[in-house]
Amino acid sequence: MAMSIASKCSRGSRTLLGGLVDSFFASLNASSEVTCNNLLSQQQRTFIQMRTVLKVADNSGAKKVMCIQALKGKKGARLGDTIVASVKEAAPNGKVKKGKVVYAVVVRAAMQRGRCDGSEIKFDDNAVVLVDKQGQPVGTRVFGPVPHELRQKKHVKILSLAKHIA
Repeated sequence: MAMSIASKCSRGSRTLLGGLVDSFFASLNASSEVTCNNLLSQQQRTFIQMRTVLKVADNSGAKKVMCIQALKGKKGARLGDTIVASVKEAAPNGKVKKGKVVYAVVVRAAMQRGRCDGSEIKFDDNAVVLVDKQGQPVGTRVFGPVPHELRQKKHVKILSLAKHIA
């Protein structure tokens, strides 16, 4: 947006002030490209959607999964939502093998979520805990912080397995 405004202004001012204004807008365009790149990196925090690769935050044996489908919502999944995923990396002696299709609950998401008290929570990575069809966790431990919003989504067993609740 800043580049389009600068280019429109520079076209109209070329006839009035000449090269001085052209050099100013050239430097403005260079600095606005850096700003636009920073804004794009901040805007890439979106919903967890199809083909998103996520970490597994439990000891079920899987290390990374890829989202096949979000079971709730058109745009994708957020904190506490259940997804269908395919295991992409797995430990050799784990309960879950590579290529298996599993259900998972999103416990960490890079997209920010507002809370009732006005604060917002967001994490550095996207992570899930593998669950069975009834919603019970496959693993016996949950690693890393887990938001307390999972209590509202009826995933109390995951909260009880977690060490740190954010």
